[in-house]
Amino acid sequence: MKWRIGDVTVTKVVELEATGGSRFLLPQATPEAVLPITWLQPHFADENGRLRLSIHSFIVEANGQRIIVDTCLGNDKDHRKIPHWNNRSGPFLDDLTAAGFPPDSIDTVLCTHLHVDHVGWNTKLVDGKWVPTFANAKYLMGRTEYEHWLSSTTREDMKYVMGDSVVPIVEAGRALLVDSDHRISPEISLIPTVGHTPGHVSVMIESKGETALITGDFMHHPCQIAHPEWSTLADSDPEQGIRTRRIMFERLADTPCLVIGTHFAGATAGKIVRDGETYRLSV
Repeated sequence: MKWRIGDVTVTKVVELEATGGSRFLLPQATPEAVLPITWLQPHFADENGRLRLSIHSFIVEANGQRIIVDTCLGNDKDHRKIPHWNNRSGPFLDDLTAAGFPPDSIDTVLCTHLHVDHVGWNTKLVDGKWVPTFANAKYLMGRTEYEHWLSSTTREDMKYVMGDSVVPIVEAGRALLVDSDHRISPEISLIPTVGHTPGHVSVMIESKGETALITGDFMHHPCQIAHPEWSTLADSDPEQGIRTRRIMFERLADTPCLVIGTHFAGATAGKIVRDGETYRLSV
């Protein structure tokens, strides 16, 4: 899938898609609660009210620069909380190359945050050592995000994620720690959307009067557009996450901004419009 925003192009490359099995993430999104949100079908939920979710990267091209936003799960990683995320051997790099983006052609890796499904392909295993997958790229990470997880003792799983997918990038001298409002280029900037993690950011694209927003995980699924109060179990600060969603939906509603979802399956992108007392995604 590909979108054009002025002179900027965004391409989606999928690592993994699934329907159902999302109660561990969004426990309030039961089939009974999802079915009345009729606009979720067919892209974002099936006829039984089961959520459709995707893990994918976006490649953003602007003025000759190639930026990969979030790097999915990766291969050969272990100690993951979800069993089928362990020791993967998927074809993501081949798919990326087939889409026209061989790893060596990427200039910048941008992590909206440092959770397991956003940093996995930062590194690959070579002769028993984790090395940068994108050999010619600088890796942009939020300073607040990095410092939080480096010092955190509350989540055992993040110790392994940092150890195999983040710290090796820093040790290789490829990391650039940035502020949450960092501007990457004239067209691309970060905006803070905290709550899911302490340093979480989204990506704003502005070109020739057109705009788009790559969400990151301030929302995981479009059902949260209808129900901003639905939090995921992975949120560091659920109440702040709710506030962030309400602020962002109010800011985006009924504007031309294209919202491109980091975990949205199907159509993946659309415009947020008001829907009575809440909102919906128009695709």
